[in-house]
Amino acid sequence: MAHGEEKERKRPRGFAAMDAEKQRQIASKGGKVAHERGHAHEFTPEEAREAGRKGGMAVSRDRKHMAEIGRLGGEARSQSRSSSQQQSPPSTR
Repeated sequence: MAHGEEKERKRPRGFAAMDAEKQRQIASKGGKVAHERGHAHEFTPEEAREAGRKGGMAVSRDRKHMAEIGRLGGEARSQSRSSSQQQSPPSTR
């Protein structure tokens, strides 16, 4: 490129240019083939437990995030209870 020319913005090509649904379809096929050929990693229960523990530890370090999760969970539960009480007929006991 010569001096003074502005770089054109590059458009995504190949996989990146596809819509999300098409990407999912292709990735799904790749995963299925990998399993069929025995190349895919399958977690043992111990590996899965360790991965979950590490993820939980990483998320729980952010106290503000954890507080937000708890608040949203409490609100959802409260709304769920109030809507189920309004829809249920009175008990005949």
